[in-house]
Amino acid sequence: MSRTTPPRGTAARVAPPVAAALAVLALAAPAAAQNLTFGVGSQVTSMDPHYHNLTPNSAVAGMIFGTLVQTDGRARLQPGLAESWRAVDDTTWEFRLRPDARFHDGKPMTAEDVAFTLARVPGVPNSPSSFAQFVRAVKQVEILDAHTVRLRTDGPYPLLPNDLSSVMMLQHETHRDVTTEAFNSGAAAIGTGPFRLVSYRHGDRIELERNDAYWGPKPHWQRVTYRMITSDAARSSALLAGDVDIIDQVPTSDLRRLRADSRLRVQETVGLRLIYLALDHANEGDSPFVTGPDGQKLGRNPLRDARVRRALSLAMDREAIASRLMEDASVPTGQIMAEGTFGYLPDLPAPRADADAAKRLLAEAGYPNGFRMTLHGPSDRYMNDARIIQAVGQMWTRIGVRTQVEAQPFTTFIARAGRGETSAHLMGLAATSGEASTMLRALVATQSREAGTGASNRGRYSNPALDAELAEAMRTLDDARREAMLRQVTRRAIEDQALIPVHIQKNAWAMRRDLTIDARADEYTRAQDVRPAE
Repeated sequence: MSRTTPPRGTAARVAPPVAAALAVLALAAPAAAQNLTFGVGSQVTSMDPHYHNLTPNSAVAGMIFGTLVQTDGRARLQPGLAESWRAVDDTTWEFRLRPDARFHDGKPMTAEDVAFTLARVPGVPNSPSSFAQFVRAVKQVEILDAHTVRLRTDGPYPLLPNDLSSVMMLQHETHRDVTTEAFNSGAAAIGTGPFRLVSYRHGDRIELERNDAYWGPKPHWQRVTYRMITSDAARSSALLAGDVDIIDQVPTSDLRRLRADSRLRVQETVGLRLIYLALDHANEGDSPFVTGPDGQKLGRNPLRDARVRRALSLAMDREAIASRLMEDASVPTGQIMAEGTFGYLPDLPAPRADADAAKRLLAEAGYPNGFRMTLHGPSDRYMNDARIIQAVGQMWTRIGVRTQVEAQPFTTFIARAGRGETSAHLMGLAATSGEASTMLRALVATQSREAGTGASNRGRYSNPALDAELAEAMRTLDDARREAMLRQVTRRAIEDQALIPVHIQKNAWAMRRDLTIDARADEYTRAQDVRPAE
């Protein structure tokens, strides 16, 4: 990336009641109190906003830092640190920065910071899921003045504002040469957001305090405690006991009980997160966790055969997973986008389970007696993740693919999946841009650091024809034409079973009755979205 102007040279929460008799009083605490305690269901792995492209990380980063373009609860673009933007021509976007935005240390937010941030993102060491895909299109940064920057691309690129809604801005002097460790210690966690970082205890909690100099609407809360409680039972219990004020990822087994509790409020919305199964497309020979029906090496990878992949998809009863296991907290799907989003195909429903057809496909592919396989997945990242892989494993076993399941803590699992050490695994990804191109580029485009594609394509699927169609769609400025092209790319990916969609999650939060939240489709759990109920 080139640039025409060179750069120049971080009130405690009231203790929870200890007596069970005080639980009701805790739940009825007045919303006028300025302390808010969350119980969140996923680990936050870093305070470096460019280190790990993970929804919990981005949610927390959105409280501390800021982006040029923001999104509302339905992923529609809104002004952020840029008060406006426009396409100057087919290859140039101009962003006008708001003059009143300052970092927590008092430094003003300027065009120099935009240039510095865009240059930093691709070079963050050891990133398990890079943000580079969101800045790859920018080939030149031109600073017109302190509050005007132009970003030039090689060709037409309509998604640049969408992409930049995922990139947190840093300060060109404060953050020069800082490490991810410096962010995690709190020393470098200096942003433009509505909250300041007080402390980060990995795997335990994050403490925040309100930034009273924030340029935007001031959040209600002076002090925020963000507790990571990955156990579903413990999270619900913490809410019922009054130890926390609000929880996300409401356990499906508790939804009915929490909805019926007059002390509580449950708010839900259909989300943007796809839960899917990724398969090993990379290994032509033996896949690491696939053997013959008697445990023998096969010498070939059955998952590279589209008939096998379709058989695995048809073996799954998505309706049963959604209605019974998820208790209607998800929507079965056969594609990557939720209904009503940009690129959704109305004529591509979730496949109906058909075990007989699945067995016929296996036989046609040369596996009449099936084979053995291990299905991996996280145990603490997505709603019912460990239970989903257990159910899928049973469904696959019924068609002759005898499946063991292995669920691990997310931090352990994701490292293995990223290294290609699985044959099949469960994952999730949210279409935070609200457009199919984001999902296609991350999930099914050929993995390429240079092109910024395939960042979440851990099965290493590669289809040059699909890549070419997607690249053309992403150069198309006309929205109607681009959507038609993205639908065609999606259809190609699903017909080839590049991955196996399972369902779209619904997002649910449970909280004290005197609170309300702006429920977001992107799953972000943020303190600025919570306020006293009217």
